[in-house]
Amino acid sequence: MAVTLGDVAREAGVSLATASRAINGSASRTVRPDLRARVEAAATRLRYTPDANAQAMARGRTTSLGLVVHDIADAYSSAVASGVVRAADRAGLHVTLACTSHDPTREPMLVDALRRQRVRAIVLAAGRTDSDAVLSDELRDALEVYCSGGRGAALVGQPVLGVDSVVVDNAQGAADLARALHGRGYRRFAVLAGPEHHLSARERHDAFVAALAELGTPPVQVLHGDLGHAGGYAATTRILDGELPELLFAVSDDTALGALAAVRERGLRVPDDVAVAGFGDIAPLRDVVPGLTTVRVPLAEIGATATELALSGAGGQPRRVHVPTTVVLRDSTPARR
Repeated sequence: MAVTLGDVAREAGVSLATASRAINGSASRTVRPDLRARVEAAATRLRYTPDANAQAMARGRTTSLGLVVHDIADAYSSAVASGVVRAADRAGLHVTLACTSHDPTREPMLVDALRRQRVRAIVLAAGRTDSDAVLSDELRDALEVYCSGGRGAALVGQPVLGVDSVVVDNAQGAADLARALHGRGYRRFAVLAGPEHHLSARERHDAFVAALAELGTPPVQVLHGDLGHAGGYAATTRILDGELPELLFAVSDDTALGALAAVRERGLRVPDDVAVAGFGDIAPLRDVVPGLTTVRVPLAEIGATATELALSGAGGQPRRVHVPTTVVLRDSTPARR
């Protein structure tokens, strides 16, 4: 028969309330050191295992940190998650993962569910859009309720929700890439721009096109569609039905991988027939031949930084940490003769 907290209290000769405060902790009451020692000794003798849920209720928080992503199978999300897990581990916490499955209506509900579970802090690593102001307001409200309990939250991406944010320098990275590719001799570009309402994708597309305009290149062909492999494949198929550009720039590496697949399926070669570049430098690129030119984003570092912000959040003005990016030129975009 399982040993109960009542058994421990009787063994130690204290009240059930005192035993609970000694074992589970309390947000408002403390236990005298001699009584705590008696309770702990009784628990050891009886081999009592504390109830994690009871401890969370007593302390007002758990040893868990909440992470919200769109899809953990996505290479971008999994890389950010690895940084979150490492930072949480250093803080003595474990991570509770919640996925939206690319349904933004789930985000406010997930934040509320994590609040009810009393997680120590929340990191949001799902992309932001401007397509639904009502949903953004609902998410902002859910985060405000969560943070009103003295807990912290942090966002990876656009600083639009009134909480601490880790902001990727998308515009600078895309502009630097455009200038580097122009320096390698490319003049005719097409951009796989992702959804028009996706804020990070738009930043990258806008900055890339603006930098090329400053350099005097011909007008850039722009195709909007879904982010990810399928979106890149579909957009590239449409481009290949017309006049080939010299270079395809995809606003995410997953999109660029879809572009590579479409080019191969047509019997064309990268970079001989068309060059390709992406954005992110996700781990799967290590296996891509030719190596994909991209903009490196330190994804694991971003996840760790967001976790540290969330755990140190104490109200006041939302903080922003800006993360620089680095252009990585590889064999998919060699210098043109």
